[in-house]
Amino acid sequence: MAVTILAIESSCDDTSVAVVRDGFVLSNLTAGQDIHRAYGGVVPELASRAHQANIVPVTDQAIKRAGVSIDEIDAVAFTRGPGLLGSLLVGTSFAKGFALTRGIPLIEVNHLQAHVLAHFIKTKNRLAKVPGFPFLCLLVSGGHTRILVLRSHLEMETLGNTIDDAAGEAFDKCGKIMGFPYPAGPLIDELASSGNRKAFSFSKPVVRGLDFSFSGLKTSFLYFLRDRIRDDPRFIENNKADLCASIQHAVVSILVGKLIKASVTTGISDVGIAGGVSANSELRAAVTAEAEKRSWNLFIPDLSYTTDNAAMIGITGYFKYLRGEFAGQDVVPLARY
Repeated sequence: MAVTILAIESSCDDTSVAVVRDGFVLSNLTAGQDIHRAYGGVVPELASRAHQANIVPVTDQAIKRAGVSIDEIDAVAFTRGPGLLGSLLVGTSFAKGFALTRGIPLIEVNHLQAHVLAHFIKTKNRLAKVPGFPFLCLLVSGGHTRILVLRSHLEMETLGNTIDDAAGEAFDKCGKIMGFPYPAGPLIDELASSGNRKAFSFSKPVVRGLDFSFSGLKTSFLYFLRDRIRDDPRFIENNKADLCASIQHAVVSILVGKLIKASVTTGISDVGIAGGVSANSELRAAVTAEAEKRSWNLFIPDLSYTTDNAAMIGITGYFKYLRGEFAGQDVVPLARY
């Protein structure tokens, strides 16, 4: 018998709702919040207010576009954390109310686990290539940078984590230094395509093991610009593409270097990347090149499943439904999960 999951993602500033049936995505809609651009970052209070306005209409459209009735929904999966507490509270409360009203199970989902399980999303009329186990994954986003190994769909171990800034946060902060709007990552990627990635070099942190650090790189970039602008006030404007290409290459080199080390250390050849920064074109090209060189079975999710989306919550909820892992009505959101 088919299992249909209504999935809700509201961890930050995107309100996303999806309908997933037996691992296949029937609909996946997201309402963004452009208001944060004016403030150079996400404003938690504004984000939670926007979620309140968006959650009902986005859910309504997701169910209609999936072509299912409310009565066909077997469970509600939602992001419990990590994320902004006010944003999570909106999604959690809506999910609890929907499940209680319909008398169906509630499934809480770890946002980070969901990013990795996006590799297992299936779509109709398309042959899905999914990882085997164990599966090594670099999870890289605005708030998190980790290397994880999956032993099964729901058994995950962290091998390395950032000890300060995440990679996406480093992109955004370096972009802010150059006067770019938030989020700066996509713009840096775009400008880097016409720049020389070897034009400038920045000091990279030396971190043992599989952990990451990007705070020092960000500081090196700041001091570098401070000294150059002192001699040439238009330095950033005159070297924008090269600066973007150089800082992007520095970040990607760190990420790929650690992923290679993890694969060599563990002996795992099923390798993937996930999270918002996995949409970065240089990162995708770099891991593809390494996969060919090292005979990895490489997995990179579709661009629509890299940023925060409800489909990844739905696929995680589906696997938890099969194992009977349900939450009670007393469940609360967790900013840190």
